[in-house]
Amino acid sequence: MSHDVTTPSALPGIDMPGTRAYPPRLSEFTQHFWNGLRQGIWQTSCCQDCKRQTFPPKPLCPHCWSPNVGWNALSSRGLLYSWTRIHAAPAVFTAEAPYAVGIVDLDTGIRVACRLIDVPGQAFIPDMPMEMLVLQYEDGPLFAARPCLPA
Repeated sequence: MSHDVTTPSALPGIDMPGTRAYPPRLSEFTQHFWNGLRQGIWQTSCCQDCKRQTFPPKPLCPHCWSPNVGWNALSSRGLLYSWTRIHAAPAVFTAEAPYAVGIVDLDTGIRVACRLIDVPGQAFIPDMPMEMLVLQYEDGPLFAARPCLPA
């Protein structure tokens, strides 16, 4: 498997206090994704045979079943497909409630479910432009999205 990545621009990051409430499970394969995200690299697996990206990253292409996968940059921008604000959170997330989660359709066609970060003065509206970012916790990164900030 190749670990070549199209050169992406680094995602913006936000320093977060404490540790992740529910850290991701790591495997030998996904470690590459999480190490990259820690550095702001937004990437996923891409089949070297059918050229299709998959998210979350997978060691086997779910489209053509090829084990010949590498790494490609993901689009850092997209449109908000849907969202909700969680007030009655599962026990592990109680301290963070209320918080927003949503689905973002990235410009390259990948659909991502993630935490949404509020921007003062902007309400979440379906089809609004979004940008991906990295939440840098003390024990590692998580990805999230927020409304595109004015230039």
